[in-house]
Amino acid sequence: MKKKIERLSVIREIILNGNVQSQDELLVKLKQNGFCLTQATLSRDLKILQVGKIPHPAKGYVYIIPGADKRENSQEQTRVNFLADGFKGLQFSGNLAVVRTLPGYASSIAAVIDKAVLWEIIGTIAGDDTILIILREGVSKTDLINALINIMPNLKGKV
Repeated sequence: MKKKIERLSVIREIILNGNVQSQDELLVKLKQNGFCLTQATLSRDLKILQVGKIPHPAKGYVYIIPGADKRENSQEQTRVNFLADGFKGLQFSGNLAVVRTLPGYASSIAAVIDKAVLWEIIGTIAGDDTILIILREGVSKTDLINALINIMPNLKGKV
């Protein structure tokens, strides 16, 4: 199961960081990252990640991850980074994570997490200063931390 979680995470990063046009191209990049899999397995993985294709001006069509659009405006990114200032701590128990925040920050941080549609997270529940994060089976602490830093870069060094 761990190999699948790692593979899904790498597929997600490859798609987010590059203009991948085809499964063949994605298979080559996965092989470069140490993964050996069939086209059928990759196809199932793309379905799990809900990968789609959009037109690209130079390459025809490229893969995207819905809800993970990196073309956010700078005002939105500034707001997200400001929210990271309210982050106090993170603790784990099984497939649950509890985020402690300053009072009033929890619901806004949870909304940012939910909007990012992270594969690693099934859902969140927020109070005033606490967020409960429910993780998918097999997702490690490191996987969640990396996913959170990916959407809120100012968390680096705080978790």
